[in-house]
Amino acid sequence: MRVQVLPGAFKNKMEKIKIAFFETEDWEKEYLENHLKNFDTIFFKDKINSLNLKKIKDVNILSTFIYSKIDKKVLNSLKNLKYITTRSTGFDHIDLKSCKRKNILVSNVPTYGENTVAEHTFALILTLSRKIYPAVERVKRGDFSLDNLTGFDLKNKTLGVIGVGHIGKNVIKIAKGFQMKILAYDVVENKKLAKKMGFRFVSFEDLLKNSDIVTLHVPYNKKTHHLINIKNLKLFKKGAILINTSRGGICDATTLVKGIKENIFSGLGLDVLEEESFIKEERELLSSIFRKKTNLKSSYESLKTALENHMLINQENVIITPHNAFNSQESLTKISETTIKNIKSFIKGKPINLVIKK
Repeated sequence: MRVQVLPGAFKNKMEKIKIAFFETEDWEKEYLENHLKNFDTIFFKDKINSLNLKKIKDVNILSTFIYSKIDKKVLNSLKNLKYITTRSTGFDHIDLKSCKRKNILVSNVPTYGENTVAEHTFALILTLSRKIYPAVERVKRGDFSLDNLTGFDLKNKTLGVIGVGHIGKNVIKIAKGFQMKILAYDVVENKKLAKKMGFRFVSFEDLLKNSDIVTLHVPYNKKTHHLINIKNLKLFKKGAILINTSRGGICDATTLVKGIKENIFSGLGLDVLEEESFIKEERELLSSIFRKKTNLKSSYESLKTALENHMLINQENVIITPHNAFNSQESLTKISETTIKNIKSFIKGKPINLVIKK
């Protein structure tokens, strides 16, 4: 079957479109193949290199992850390329200026785990609030006593949400279901959203002072590096719980250890640790290229951080999961679903999720 393509994109409007996928894991390849049967597809597990580039000279559409550098040299080699869809949120691995000069459109996957990460956030909160982990461990030892297992209700507790983006908004939705009071901090205050969802924007300092539980949902950058630090540790409400499902580097590991030792925090729920702050995309953690790339010796600083994290791991009131908040079947499927929608929308002449416009 021939597929109608974007008008003006190809010489023959009824030619079969050739798509090259790079950095594909087995689960991705199977899904993409099943949903793109009418296209001429080719898959590579590796990132783009000089050898495999020769095999895709006549490709029309290119789809990669973040390790394939799509620079001027690559673009000049692909004379028939009209469209790039990256299977990531970030797109700094693509030379957008060269793409624009060559009239090549570029799309990304803007979001894929907003509700997934929000649900994991509450999994951590509930594990701490109801002392699930020590209760399970006790029963495994044959001990059914309830000593020191008294938890607390989330109803009427104040949740402080730092970062009200896609994930933060989903966290607030869930919190409303638990009848929690919600304070929020964001560099951009959407007052209409706050009124609609029933929460209140406050300053960063006021949020720390008045929240029973603080949860972080901000990107990692220079401004958010060690956002939680020794200086603002004293602002936290005594006995507060801190949840971090964003990036490890947002919290200073030394501060977390101090907060637990001095009972400033009654609990920590961490899906990320500080030495993981170099991760750009959660999807990297499932990439074979990432696993090869990160097989390096730790520096002194990362070793020090690892030891501090080890202190946290051994605390009963600290729950640590292995950067797994994003990792649901639905979340991973959404990456492929969005990529397929990107491709089909481009072919219909109605491209979506564009990062540059024609």
